[in-house]
Amino acid sequence: MSSGQEIRLTNDGDGDGWTAVDVDTGVASDGPTREAALENLDDAVGLHQGDRGRPVTDADLEALDVDPEAVPDEPQVPDAPWFDN
Repeated sequence: MSSGQEIRLTNDGDGDGWTAVDVDTGVASDGPTREAALENLDDAVGLHQGDRGRPVTDADLEALDVDPEAVPDEPQVPDAPWFDN
């Protein structure tokens, strides 16, 4: 049995793109080709796990016209219904 990463790769059926899902984390991404979807998934999983990117600063939020006080310091559980699975 493999201890590697399990990925679900799906063609959208119209030939317009691919969706890649990391089964363990639930992180998903897409792209116009299989290769692009997988590359985007690598970036998304890296961001999710904190291996890539940098923390968002108050200055970043203010540059986007977002009040830093309205953003929690710690990640929150999403309340969107598609996260109920």
